[in-house]
Amino acid sequence: MAASLLHQMIDQISKEKSIDPKIIIGALEDAMVAAAKKYFRTNEELQSRYDAETGMIEVFAVMRVVEQVTNDSREISLEAAKEIDDSLEIDDTVEIPKPTDVLGRIAAQTAKQVIFQKVREAERENVYGEYSERVGELINGIVRRFEGSDMIVDIGKTEAVLPYHEQSRSENYKQAERIRAVIARVSKQTKGPQVILSRTDPALLMRLFEMEIPEIYDGTVIIRNAVREAGERAKVAVQSRDSDVDPVGACVGMKGSRINSVIRELRGEKIDIIEYSDDLIDYAINALSPAKISKVLIADAEQKVLEVVVQDDQLSLAIGKKGQNVRLASKLLGWQIEIKSEEEKRREVASEMERMAASFTDISELNLGEKTVEKLNQAGISTVQELVSLREEELREIPGVGEKTAAKVLAAAQQFLDNAEQRLQKAGEATRAETAAAGEPAVAVVEGEEAGSSDAASSAEAAGPTQEPAAEEPESLQSTPEAGSPEDKGA
Repeated sequence: MAASLLHQMIDQISKEKSIDPKIIIGALEDAMVAAAKKYFRTNEELQSRYDAETGMIEVFAVMRVVEQVTNDSREISLEAAKEIDDSLEIDDTVEIPKPTDVLGRIAAQTAKQVIFQKVREAERENVYGEYSERVGELINGIVRRFEGSDMIVDIGKTEAVLPYHEQSRSENYKQAERIRAVIARVSKQTKGPQVILSRTDPALLMRLFEMEIPEIYDGTVIIRNAVREAGERAKVAVQSRDSDVDPVGACVGMKGSRINSVIRELRGEKIDIIEYSDDLIDYAINALSPAKISKVLIADAEQKVLEVVVQDDQLSLAIGKKGQNVRLASKLLGWQIEIKSEEEKRREVASEMERMAASFTDISELNLGEKTVEKLNQAGISTVQELVSLREEELREIPGVGEKTAAKVLAAAQQFLDNAEQRLQKAGEATRAETAAAGEPAVAVVEGEEAGSSDAASSAEAAGPTQEPAAEEPESLQSTPEAGSPEDKGA
């Protein structure tokens, strides 16, 4: 009867806690050993063993057989061991049974504590083992309570934490409200594994696309990368594996029906769907939509810097509200993007040409006198650049050029370059003044970074025709350079 009852209890706890019965049996054995040590107050090596047939947990001291005993609590003589079992030899071990009926209440209390501890540890390992393999997965939960700014969410087998920095600024949840989030990470702590959720991770956007768009779910259309500024705007780069399927149109759906479901879940977050391209230039043009791009130049391939030129009236649209559009595009590509207007680029080119012209101006333009110019030419010096590269001592070594002439020549060359530099500065100030009047900085420089999942290579928005007219697309959707409301373009 006792055996059956204990066996039933072990099975019940095992099923309720989803714990291996062996772990519970081990906890019972450890509990009996702890109780015996506390009761007998001995230095003996105590062990225990569960007998499934009798339902009893035996406790015994393990003794080593020796010729001469030096430690009474750990050793037993061969002669004494033979009385227990004739087959025992030197260095064998023998088990000396200990009474368990005397343990009583001490054993019960100790067993309860040890079992609870072992069960909690096993539960923590189960939780960690299960959820650590589900990082990036979309999960449903119920808001249970708030601890400071953090949200505690019941996700079934355990409670997860939605930290404040993983919450979208546009969202406000209440207690007992249902919530969707992705598992960002699982950490081991002294109080057990902690499941960290996120509503700002781009993985949430990807999982929602997989749910709402059949072509993404079945792999016809793949998401190459996604970046977000949670609650405000996101960019998703998609690519089709079937030439007959428009990836952007598939994501938008009829009259924006598919994308609108995602937008509602994200509480109105604007989403730009762009087509991925293996060509960096095309990818950059798409990534910066809805702005129309005039030219894309690779300014520094090693440092991954792109220079983008746009029409003057497209500058603020390309940069976006508080630099949001270019910042997201930069993250999508993994390249730093510098945006300039066509007028500024023209001024820059003109300034550079002027600088080069100043550097290679013939020295005859310095009004030094025909004889001085002739002497310098005979010495192999014909341009202002060559002249300023010399020291005064080197000039004085030229036949016919004295100390005063050398100083005069260098002063004239330096004054010429200073005047050229002043002209360049005035041109730059004029450009900045015009840009300030337009309400946006002349150049937006954003640090790009590799973002997205492991299969997400550098990505950007590909502008492409959607299945529906742009006028019928949702206000927050900007899948083509033409798409997006005037309100979006003002951003």
